[in-house]
Amino acid sequence: MANELGSPSCDRGGRIMRKRQWIWVALFLLTVLIGLVAGQNWHGRSPAYLAVNHFRKDTALSEQLSQFSPSAPDSSTAPSISQVNAPTVDSKRLFAHVQALAFERHSESDRLQAREYILKALEQAGWQPYLQVFSSGVNVVAERAGTDSQAGSILVAAHFDTVVGSPGADDNATGVATTLEVAQLLGSRSTPRTLRVTFFDQEERGLLGSFAFTSDANLPQDLQGVIIPEMLGYACYEPGCQKYPVGLPFQPKTSQGDFLAAIGDQEHLPLLEAFHQPAKPGQPAVITLPIPLRGLLTPDLLRSDHAPFWQKGIGAVVITDTANFRTPHYHQPSDTPDKIDQKFFAGSAQVVVNAVSALLEGRHSLATSSNS
Repeated sequence: MANELGSPSCDRGGRIMRKRQWIWVALFLLTVLIGLVAGQNWHGRSPAYLAVNHFRKDTALSEQLSQFSPSAPDSSTAPSISQVNAPTVDSKRLFAHVQALAFERHSESDRLQAREYILKALEQAGWQPYLQVFSSGVNVVAERAGTDSQAGSILVAAHFDTVVGSPGADDNATGVATTLEVAQLLGSRSTPRTLRVTFFDQEERGLLGSFAFTSDANLPQDLQGVIIPEMLGYACYEPGCQKYPVGLPFQPKTSQGDFLAAIGDQEHLPLLEAFHQPAKPGQPAVITLPIPLRGLLTPDLLRSDHAPFWQKGIGAVVITDTANFRTPHYHQPSDTPDKIDQKFFAGSAQVVVNAVSALLEGRHSLATSSNS
């Protein structure tokens, strides 16, 4: 994940703290206003309810999550997670990818080594990947056609580079491994929607790979939604180990880092809804956060490869273990495979596979409807 904005360990001074608090308060008020004016709701609940109400302090997290389960716009064309038989991830294969990629992937030669590993893994899974070269790097791209050309496509994408000095096991070998697992499990599956997978270069230098992808004249015009796996392998269970951005107008119940956060643009709520999954053993709970105005007022939430898609008006969700708000190994030499919670990681990857499987089976629009 790029840019250590909002790191809980950074002392930015009172002025910046107050500014950040006002930004979050403004975001909250704006979310409420948008919900009242637009009248967009799920089961009669405004977007403000979606963003805030399920973090009530007097209710257990699991109960809050079970109550927050809006229905899809059209059940006849939007299969729910429970209706889709998603394949099961291979935890050993997942972790083997992380181990193979756990080296500094910053220099040109190191990124080439990582890229060659990804290309080989895709080819072995039956894909025909190709390269997208841009001024400062090279993305890896592949696609598998769907059965309905009118249904559009779903893109799953993760960055493979690291900062200097970090082997990036969590950031972002876990995201790369999860995307490779999606390609492995769903590459040969027949679905209405086309599946695309991409591995972005130079995310850590300012999202350069994803900006190059979204700026390309050949950007797929049928993209219905984008899923960005960004750090999925670190969990902590001690009270107080989970931090949150300063100035939130609400405080989640849990202070333990045993959940995933799914952050999506409010203009594409059905895409975010794919992560409202029934609780299953071995799979972490998912807290969803719909963001209005494509993140204009929340720069801390624009630090990964979903941001260029939001700028283009394309729906995107980043799914994450919350990065530096949880792990002390963020951008450090200590971000090594032994710090990965393998059970949590496998469950996180399964959550992504479940969501992508359901999205690929759909034909419905993933844009938020004013009549929802």
